[in-house]
Amino acid sequence: MTAILGISAFYHDSAAALVVDGEIVAAAQEERFSRKKHDHNFPLMAIEYCLAEAQLDPEQLDFVGFYDKPLLKFERLLETYLAFAPRGFRSFLRAMPLWLKQKLYLPREIKNGLRGAYRKRVVFTEHHESHAASAFFPSPFDEAAILTMDGVGEWATASFGVGRGNRIEISHELHFPHSLGLLYSAFTYFCGFRVNSGEYKLMGLAPYGEPKYVDLIRDNLIDLRDDGSFRMDLSYFDYCAGLTMTSPKFDRLFGGPPRSPESPLTPREMDIAASIQVVTEEIMLRMARHVHAVTGLKKLCLAGGVALNCVGNGRILRDGPFDDVWIQPAAGDAGGALGTALFIWHQLLNNPRTVSSRDSQHGSLLGPRFSDSDVEATLRRIGAVFTRFDDDDSLCTHVAELIASDKVVGWVQGRMEFGPRALGSRSILGDARSSQMQSVMNLKIKFRESFRPFAPSVLEERVHEFFETRPCEQSPYMLLVAPVHPDQRVNENGDGNPPAEAGTPALQGIDKLKLRRSVIPAVTHVDYSARIQTVDADRHGRYYRLLKKFNEQTGCPVVINTSFNVRGEPIVCTPEDAYRCFLNTNMDVLVVERCVMRREDQPKSALQTDEYLKKFQLD
Repeated sequence: MTAILGISAFYHDSAAALVVDGEIVAAAQEERFSRKKHDHNFPLMAIEYCLAEAQLDPEQLDFVGFYDKPLLKFERLLETYLAFAPRGFRSFLRAMPLWLKQKLYLPREIKNGLRGAYRKRVVFTEHHESHAASAFFPSPFDEAAILTMDGVGEWATASFGVGRGNRIEISHELHFPHSLGLLYSAFTYFCGFRVNSGEYKLMGLAPYGEPKYVDLIRDNLIDLRDDGSFRMDLSYFDYCAGLTMTSPKFDRLFGGPPRSPESPLTPREMDIAASIQVVTEEIMLRMARHVHAVTGLKKLCLAGGVALNCVGNGRILRDGPFDDVWIQPAAGDAGGALGTALFIWHQLLNNPRTVSSRDSQHGSLLGPRFSDSDVEATLRRIGAVFTRFDDDDSLCTHVAELIASDKVVGWVQGRMEFGPRALGSRSILGDARSSQMQSVMNLKIKFRESFRPFAPSVLEERVHEFFETRPCEQSPYMLLVAPVHPDQRVNENGDGNPPAEAGTPALQGIDKLKLRRSVIPAVTHVDYSARIQTVDADRHGRYYRLLKKFNEQTGCPVVINTSFNVRGEPIVCTPEDAYRCFLNTNMDVLVVERCVMRREDQPKSALQTDEYLKKFQLD
């Protein structure tokens, strides 16, 4: 037996992953255990979980891998600070303590984190090498092109190459400071969202605006080539040396300073979001077409934080030259932990690779699970009032009826998801047919901005009936956006736009939410698109059975699926996390394994919502 632990830490979304004899046994982000969103600290609890899942002690590990090369990254930081000196001195002072205390002494940190019991080799892979390995090795392809795009690793900000059998080879790189991830993050910052966590908000905001600034971006900020590579005019940005993403010159170009966080969104932010999304999709498409031209391969694997831009991914699949695309579900830094473990197993140890038609990532359901007896013991201990169902058929029939009657249901089943998306194990579910559910879930359940779209879960065998995809198109990881099928749309001219009544001004901005656009309005974005998760029996078990029951009762195979958390908190991990979140929101029902809890049945003393709700109340 060969056991390999992969680790990502200290930058964003620390995580651990364990591979045993080539099989992905466990993977999880530290935030799920620490309850600190995007926790960057050394993933002690995630490591403990992975080892416990495999019933291993640290001394039984054969290799430990880290997802980038810290000395090479430190070289880039020093060279950048020197190049911009003395302007970057404050940023330098802020960065150095952590480097001098921890990041330059990673072998020591790793061995301390493994209780001093691990005394074997620590392998450091390059950052984009880890991304590439995480993209190709679990994929369902024996041969594929690989494209990685993010903010920055050591020096690389994007790379491409090929994967064949049990080996990957990166042949081309784009280098810092020219970065698609940092370009998108600069606009995230400028629109008032948090860098490294608010990029998906910017993507969700884009359809509310008009891409008025596309030419301004192309003419001033970037010099874009046909192959998707580009150079940025750094006078508009401040991330190389300063403490912000953009410079005063950027402010002047876009008519004023950045939006203050939590202040009202204006048409400017909506138009800026629409514009940078158009530019980002163009760059992604150009990169994909160039990679195809160079490699001549028909399949593509994607990873890196930019690969979480599911609108861009959908464009690559629909409009790009590849027959098929597979995207690492944990495409950001967390996935690097898995990538480095698989890189050691296949690339360094030269072990063969078996390709599965449904990939080898097990639906990315790689986190902790809790037995029925553990769940019941926990619920009794914390005073929850619940009903236990004896079989899946009666459970799923009952929960489907609740969803169909407009109840909002927390759903905790099986192993927790690895990556940023809830995939039916730690989810909040609702009826996609409801016109009010999108606003209700945003404002009363998630405590987040009303413009944010929700994703649909749909039975894989019926996905093409409700969305413009190929028959039975697989999208199990919620990383592809596709248009809602014309047959399911309402209030539309046939060109993708709502009809304009004579003398009535067209809806603008957030008012676009007022128009019902399809028979599944709660998951149809204002541009008639949806971020799809397909659900199948092999990967999703009880969740698949729930959707089948809902379809039998309503004729609709689609439900809302959003992550089981509230604004500012990580997705829930344990039954206790779920019960606490359930009590402190306006959720109607909580289902943990086969135990069902109704809000009105819970002890009144447990519903301590006032202080909790204030924490998340939006302006």
